Amino acid sequence: MIQEKIYGYMRVSSREQNEDRQKLALLQMGIPEKQIYIDKMSGKNFERPQYKRLLKKLDYGSVLFVKSIDRLGRNYTDLNEQWRIITKEKGADIVVIDMPILDTRKEKNLLGTFISDIVLALLSFVAENERINIKQRQAEGIAAAKARGVKFGRPPLPIPDNFDELCHDWRSGIITMKKAAEICNMCEKTFYSKAVKYEKEQL
Repeated sequence: MIQEKIYGYMRVSSREQNEDRQKLALLQMGIPEKQIYIDKMSGKNFERPQYKRLLKKLDYGSVLFVKSIDRLGRNYTDLNEQWRIITKEKGADIVVIDMPILDTRKEKNLLGTFISDIVLALLSFVAENERINIKQRQAEGIAAAKARGVKFGRPPLPIPDNFDELCHDWRSGIITMKKAAEICNMCEKTFYSKAVKYEKEQL
């Protein structure tokens, strides 16, 4: 393979996720590190800056390596469309390291293409289904936690002991809302909502 024509693509879902395993696999395939592109974002679509940069580089004779099909994408329709763009429009090849049958350099006959298309459709369906299942499990977990009384988000800011005095001074015009909020270590919007709530409770 001509080194100038081989590329690697990596994707991790967040900045905290470690990409070393993918990078090592790509380097072992002989891909120069400067020709490895990485996006640190969700695989739900292909609106990714580094992927778009990579796509512009691909042309006839280029080879794109990915560690696994879900690193390329998880959306069934979009994944199949991008595969078509790369292999048909760009004329480049794709190699999925973890799935040797998905190596478009091999068996460039009708049967080979047919088999690759079936395997790709199956794997991309599984990848999207897993993404949907993960979101569903997260939603179910959050709902179950809320049912148990678990509170999400930041805890509410405590109000100072002299909050009633501050509210009185603010309402009387002795101090401004901005000053009262600063004393409470709150933004003005938070101070106002807490002040209104406090006053209602005192009625």
